[in-house]
Amino acid sequence: MQEPGQGPLASLKVLDFSTLLPGPFASLLLADMGAEVLRIESPNRPDLLRVLPPHDQGVSASHAYLNRNKRSLALDLKRAEAVAIVQRLVLEYDILLEQFRPGVMDRLGLGYETLKRINPRLIYVAITGYGQTGPYRDRAGHDINYLALSGLASYTGRAQTGPVPLSMQVADVAGGSLHGVVGLLAAVIARQQTGQGQYVDVSMTDCAFSLNAMAGAGFLACGVEPGRESQVLNGGSFYDYYRSRDGRWFSVGSLEPNFMGALCDALARPELARLGLSPDPAQQQWLKQQLQLEFEKQDYTTLCGLFAGIDACVEPVLDLAEAVEHPQLKARSVVVQVPREGGASQAQMACPLKFSLGLPEPRHVGSGLGEHGEQVLRELGYSDEQIAGLRREGALG
Repeated sequence: MQEPGQGPLASLKVLDFSTLLPGPFASLLLADMGAEVLRIESPNRPDLLRVLPPHDQGVSASHAYLNRNKRSLALDLKRAEAVAIVQRLVLEYDILLEQFRPGVMDRLGLGYETLKRINPRLIYVAITGYGQTGPYRDRAGHDINYLALSGLASYTGRAQTGPVPLSMQVADVAGGSLHGVVGLLAAVIARQQTGQGQYVDVSMTDCAFSLNAMAGAGFLACGVEPGRESQVLNGGSFYDYYRSRDGRWFSVGSLEPNFMGALCDALARPELARLGLSPDPAQQQWLKQQLQLEFEKQDYTTLCGLFAGIDACVEPVLDLAEAVEHPQLKARSVVVQVPREGGASQAQMACPLKFSLGLPEPRHVGSGLGEHGEQVLRELGYSDEQIAGLRREGALG
């Protein structure tokens, strides 16, 4: 039974071999929800996220956030002694998350088929760009490439200027991280019924393709290929962003007639409301021009006051400094203070999920490379002499 504040995943123990963003964001969610996460890192090729700016007191803010609540064990996996440590760990840490290209873990002697013979309950989650099969399985890629190949980028951006680089990593996070957690937890539920673990193959491109929720459904069933600024939700209608007189932006999502009426009444242009549902592209473009003219008559502060008290689905575009001070986000406690070395704390984004029994308090920011090595090995039964020997041999960082 879960104790209050312990977290719903307190029974899970996870070995995390991932770096950068997709895997670490997935294991961050697991750790925030109470899972014990142990990072296995290379002592020779540290995670590049550790050096990514900006830095807070010499430590990457991104690393401190994405790897909070996790312990770190530095192992040179090219050495047999390090592989043997992992093989002992999987008897206790029966969930493994990795993000190498296909075949790398097999070559290290840590593939699923090898490790499941040690622990048949092992759940092994592999997050890759293109998955474990197919002609692109060994191909390098980044978020922008997965979005391009999945079709998502084909109907984002503007008709005249094309797709734009998105400010957050959709394929990495919504694709790899979140689907990785879903697949992992589904395998945990299955294991509770069968006693058997399994291998979960997560392709960020596959997952990005599945995010074509409405456009993809329309294309596959009806053959309708979405173009840029051609649909209701991608700029083909008045559902868009509008600039104020002083150069700020506002989001307008007044799709339903009652919201559209409230928008047009607030702008003193009630006659525009009837055009909100018009299927005529020309009328939609004219409506957008008229709305832009009205927004440009007012400054940011005036427009904020105008829409603050009405339900019109109109909200200002906030920068991060404004977002963290917004009363709605503050009421939801989206920022948390996380302890760090020296008794101070660092402001970080909180776990967005709310549980009636609560979550454990954040324990610490991202750990130093190999910071918990001796502690973990002692828990496995290694003596001080054996640990010193592993350090001398280079297996332990």
